Amino acid sequence: MTISKPLLPNTTQPVKCLTLTFKNDEARRAHFLEQLREKLQNPEFRKISGFPHATDEAILALSDPPYYTACPNPWLSEFWATTPSDAYHREPFAADISEGKNDPIYNAHAYHTKVPHKAIMRYILHYTQPGDIVFDSFCGTGMTGVAAQMCGDRRAVEALAYRVLDDGTILRQDENQFKPFSKLGKRRAILNDLSPAATFIASNYNTPVDVIAFEHEALQILQNVEAELGWMYQTLHRCTKNTKEYAQDIKKIVLGEMDCPTWINLGRINYTVWSDVFICPECAGELIFWETAVDKVTGKINKKFPCPHCDATLTKRKLERAWVLRFDKAIAETIRQAKQVPVLINYSMDQQRYQKTPDIFDLALLEKIENSEIPYWFPTVRMMAGDESRRNDRLGITHVHHFYTKRSLWTLSALIQQADSNPLRHLCRFLFQQWAIGFSKLNRYSPTHFSQNNRNLSGTLYIGSQTAEVSPSYAFSTKLKRLKTAFANNRWASALISTQSATDFKISDSSIDYIFLDPPFGANLMYSELNFLWEAWHKVFTNTVPETIVNKTQGKKLSEYRTLMVKCFAEAFRILKPGRWMTVEFSNTQARVWNTLQTALQEAGFIIANVSALDKKQGSFKAVTTSTAVKQDLIISAYKPNGGLEERFKKAAGTEAGVWEFLHSHLKNLPLPKSQAGELCFIAERTPRILYDRTVAYFIGHGYPVPLSSQQFQAGLGAHFAEKDGMIFRLDEIEAYEQKRKQAKQLPQMELFVSDERSAIDWLQHFIKKRPSTRQEIHPELTKLIGAGWKKYEMLPELDALLEFHFLKYNGKGEVPSQIHGYLSRHFKDCRNLAKNDPLLQQRAAERWYVPDPNKALDLEKIRENHLLREFKHYRQSPKKHLKEFRLEAMRAGFKKAWGQKDYQTIIEMAAKIPEAVLYEDEKLLQLYDLAVIRLEGV
Repeated sequence: MTISKPLLPNTTQPVKCLTLTFKNDEARRAHFLEQLREKLQNPEFRKISGFPHATDEAILALSDPPYYTACPNPWLSEFWATTPSDAYHREPFAADISEGKNDPIYNAHAYHTKVPHKAIMRYILHYTQPGDIVFDSFCGTGMTGVAAQMCGDRRAVEALAYRVLDDGTILRQDENQFKPFSKLGKRRAILNDLSPAATFIASNYNTPVDVIAFEHEALQILQNVEAELGWMYQTLHRCTKNTKEYAQDIKKIVLGEMDCPTWINLGRINYTVWSDVFICPECAGELIFWETAVDKVTGKINKKFPCPHCDATLTKRKLERAWVLRFDKAIAETIRQAKQVPVLINYSMDQQRYQKTPDIFDLALLEKIENSEIPYWFPTVRMMAGDESRRNDRLGITHVHHFYTKRSLWTLSALIQQADSNPLRHLCRFLFQQWAIGFSKLNRYSPTHFSQNNRNLSGTLYIGSQTAEVSPSYAFSTKLKRLKTAFANNRWASALISTQSATDFKISDSSIDYIFLDPPFGANLMYSELNFLWEAWHKVFTNTVPETIVNKTQGKKLSEYRTLMVKCFAEAFRILKPGRWMTVEFSNTQARVWNTLQTALQEAGFIIANVSALDKKQGSFKAVTTSTAVKQDLIISAYKPNGGLEERFKKAAGTEAGVWEFLHSHLKNLPLPKSQAGELCFIAERTPRILYDRTVAYFIGHGYPVPLSSQQFQAGLGAHFAEKDGMIFRLDEIEAYEQKRKQAKQLPQMELFVSDERSAIDWLQHFIKKRPSTRQEIHPELTKLIGAGWKKYEMLPELDALLEFHFLKYNGKGEVPSQIHGYLSRHFKDCRNLAKNDPLLQQRAAERWYVPDPNKALDLEKIRENHLLREFKHYRQSPKKHLKEFRLEAMRAGFKKAWGQKDYQTIIEMAAKIPEAVLYEDEKLLQLYDLAVIRLEGV
C-alpha cells in the first residue's frame, strides 16, 4: 500500500494517507495522533522491547504519525502489499564501493556515523525492483530511506555512472559492457532505531520539503530570536573616548541604564573563544592557557612554555586546574566547575570581520547575562551513567545544561520554543536541535579552520581546553544553505519509521524484499550516551536495556552483545522473504567482534556469500586515533535460503546427499570472478575450506551432525563440482569462467596470511601443491610469514609435525608421484620427458613433500585427529584453571567431538579454561560453545 504526504501542512487540499482521505494534513496528523495517544494508554504497548523513556506528551510532540513515531510504530503492518517473488535470483553485489562523505545530504546532520546514501543506492538497485520494501532496523539518520527514495530519481541514478534508458531500464558497466540489471523507481522503506534522536533525524531526512517555505519559516524564527536576544551578541567595535575613564558609562549602556551614545559603535559577534584557566604548581599564580601555551597561528599547544608569573618551565601535565564555585539555580545546588574565561571575539561590522580581546563591554555583558533568568524551558537532567556520558564529571559538567554557556543555553531554548510553535515545527526543530552539539562546549576552537561551526570530535563528548561559542546568525547561514541543498529533491514520503528494539516487529513473516543494516559494533560507539544531549532537548530518551553494544556501565560484555545480535538477526531472518538478501556493514577490525557477528548471522539462519569493502574516504575521530579503528568498512552479503532448499535439505539432512544439495544451492548464490584491469578477482568464498565451514555452520544450525570430515568433503568436491585456480564451481558455471579466464591477462591470486596452525596448514597446502619441496626449501619461506601476526595464545607447532600429519614425502624409491613428476618436468630441463622411475628423476624428487591424494589424505586426517584429541584430553585433565598456551586445532577437534556426542558440558567447561578473547576470535569454537549453552539451558 502506498502512502502520500503533502509538501506543506495543507489547509485546503485533501490528503490521502494509508487507506484514508483527510481534509488536510493537519486533520491527518490530528487523527493519527489521537490513535497513537490511545495506544500509549495500553500497558502492553509500552512493554514492547526498546520502548523509549518518555511521557506520553513528549512522544506525541516528537511524532508525526503514521510516518514517524518516537515509539514503536503501530502502523507498520499496514504498509505493504505483498509483491511476487517468483523467479527472483541475484548474485551478491560483490564490487568494492567507494563513496565519499562530501555530499549535501550526508552533511546535512553531523551524526556520529552513517553510510553514504549513494553507496546504499547501489545495493538497493541491485537487489530490488520499484515498489519493493527495503528494511533497516538500525537506521540511524535514515540514509537507507533516502537511498530508497533516490532510486526513483533519474539524475541521482545516473550520477552513480549508470545509464538509464527511456523505459526506465538501468544499465551498469560489467567488464567493459553495459548490462541491464534494474528499473528506475522509488522503493518503499521501513526504518527503525532504538534511539529517538536518530529516528527523529531519519524522519526529517525522509519527509517531503518545500525548501522555499522552510527557508522562510526558519528565517522568521531567527529574526524573532535576534529581535529578542540580539543584544547578547553585541560587542564594542570602536570607542572615541577612553574606555577606562568611561567604564561606568559603558556598564550602564550594557545594563540598559543609558542609551548607546554616538561615541560607541557596536559590532555583531560571530563567535567567542573560551580558554581553560590553570594554576602554576611553582608559584600558584593563575594562567590562562590560551595566552600561555597556545601558538595563535597554528593553534597547536606548545609542549613546554614559561609561567607568566615566575618563568618556571611548564607542561600541560604539570598544571593544576583553577576552579570556580557558584550556585546553580536550575538544580538548587552549589557546584564546583573548571574555570574558563573568554579570550577572543570574532565579530562583523559593515560586512567585514574583526578580532579582539574581550574588553569592559564584553565582560559586563557576560555578567548581565549570567545574572539574568532564562524565561524558557531547558533540560537540567543529570547525564546518564556511562564512561563517555560522564567523562566531564571531573570538570564539574554533570548535567545537560552545564554543557552550555548561559548565553548559548538561553538562545537555544528560545529557538526550540519558537520552532515548536511553527507550522513546520518538525523541520524547524530538526534545524535547531542540531545546535544542541554545535552551541555546546563540545565545539572546539580550531584557528586553522575558516568556520568554527560543528568542530566537536565525532564519537566522543570530549571538551577541549579552547572552545568556540558561536552565535545563531553565524551558525545559521551555512547550516540553512546546506539543508536547502540536501532537501531540494526530497519529494516523496515512502517510509514508515519506528523507535524500538530491533528484536520484535509487528511485521508478517517473509514480507520484506531486502534488508540493509549498519548495526553497532561492539564498543565502537556508545550511541545512547552520545545521543543524550539531543534526547534531553526532545524529552525522549533511549531505552538502553536492549541496546546492542559492549558497555562496562551497562554490564554488557561481548557475550551479551552477541546474544542481542542473534535476536536482531533472527527477527530480520523471520521477516525477509526466502531467497532474498541482507547486506550488513561491519565497522570493527577486532577479530572477536567480526567472528561474533559472523556466528550470530549463521545462527539466525543466514548464509554468508560475500565480503567486500566500503570506503567512506575519510575516517571519524576514533578511526584516526585508535589501533582497532577502521579506514574501510566491510560489507557482508548474506541470504535467506529459499523454501526449495529447505525442503530438499530436510529430506537429505544428516546424509552426504544433504551436503551436496546445500552446496549446489549455495554456489548458485556466490559471485563469479570478475575482471578488473585485466586481472580476474579471486573469490575466497569459493575455496574448499570456506565452503566446508559454511556447510558445517548450516548443518549445525539445523541441528544435524556433519556427515563428512574435511578431507572427505574435499575428496567429494571433485566428483560433484569443478575446481579451477583454487575455486569451486558448479558444472554449469565452469564454461563462463573459462571464457573469462582466457581473456584475462593475469589469473586470480589467493592471498594467505599465517597467524595460527590452521592458516599455516592452508599456506603449506597451497605452497606444496604448486611446488613440491624439501623441508629445507619450505622452512625459510614459512618462517618469513610467521612473525608479529602469530596469535599469542597459539602454540607454535613444529614444521616437521605439520608436514608429517598433512603431507607425504617421497623417499627416493619407486615411481615418482605424479605431482612431483609434473612439477620437475615443467621447471627443470634435465627432468623433461623422463620416466617416473628414471634414476635422475628419483634423485631430484627425493625428500620432497607433496599433497596426498584424497584416499591417503583421509588416513592422515584420522591419525592427526586422534593426535589432536589426545592433546585435548590432556588440556581437559590439566589441573590448571586457565590455559595460557595451547593448540587451537586441538580445541577445535575436542569441541567437535563433544558436540557430536552431545557432551555440551565439556564444551562449556573447556571454554572457561581458555581466554575469552580466544573463544570470540574463533568462529568454530564460538558457534559450538553458543549452541552448547542453548542446548543445556533447554534441558
